[in-house]
Amino acid sequence: MSIHFTVSGLTRNLIHSLGLDHEQAPRPLTPEQSLLLDCYLAGQIPDSAWSDYVFEMPELEKHAEVRRTRGLT
Repeated sequence: MSIHFTVSGLTRNLIHSLGLDHEQAPRPLTPEQSLLLDCYLAGQIPDSAWSDYVFEMPELEKHAEVRRTRGLT
């Protein structure tokens, strides 16, 4: 049995202020996805094409954000 619910903005802010909204780590990338990410971060893939890849594989953007915040670009 599973229960699905939506969280209103007010509830989301409360959860965030309590520090209870830990995001899950992005799942590991395949070798092809890692190559795409490396190419994008190196400036070899234009933003318009990157948007298409992210639409198909949202975890790519999560990994890109992690790499940007760690200064690994």
